[in-house]
Amino acid sequence: MAQDRDTDTKEPEAVATEVDVAEPEEAPPLDPEVEARRVAAMSFIRRLGDPVLKSRATPVDHFDDSLRRQVSRMAGIMNDAIGVGLAAPQLGISQRLLVYRVGPDAALTVLANPELEWTSGDVELGEEGCLSIPGVTVDVDRPIHVRVRGLDEEGEQRLVEASGLEARVIQHEMDHLDGVLILDRTSREERKRALRDLREAERSDRAA
Repeated sequence: MAQDRDTDTKEPEAVATEVDVAEPEEAPPLDPEVEARRVAAMSFIRRLGDPVLKSRATPVDHFDDSLRRQVSRMAGIMNDAIGVGLAAPQLGISQRLLVYRVGPDAALTVLANPELEWTSGDVELGEEGCLSIPGVTVDVDRPIHVRVRGLDEEGEQRLVEASGLEARVIQHEMDHLDGVLILDRTSREERKRALRDLREAERSDRAA
């Protein structure tokens, strides 16, 4: 579990992406209402091929009600899409802003202008999916432990030390801020397989 420390006087929140991973393919069918919300949320998410997903986002420079509304919207879309994290570029917004929640009982964590201060030498290969590439998972190597410094939605300093899934989710979402996708992080063979799976899924959708 991450240790979330605020360098000012504000009390730190409890911590909480898919990685922004979408629901596993083998999961049981969703309740119709939940599925309807998921479909609606997914309609807002930019997909593979959209230029915004391959562009470096710009720093957040205003911490105001507009930003807080944006954070709330991102959290709602992430939850309804059944993801564990979401970055602003996935909604077509060029902002260095991400949200995540690892575990249903965890609090939402917001990171604006995050910087990776330290990563462990130990890495782990893990399966990742992405709401912007639905239905596709690939194996990605990530450091197991990270330390990240950024700002919350109020503009207050935030330091997050994370391990395991939380560290993977943070790195995944930070990649989105630099225009990097999981297909860029995996092996050539995995990328070919993923793109083949994606084409087959698109053909099935058109035929349905």
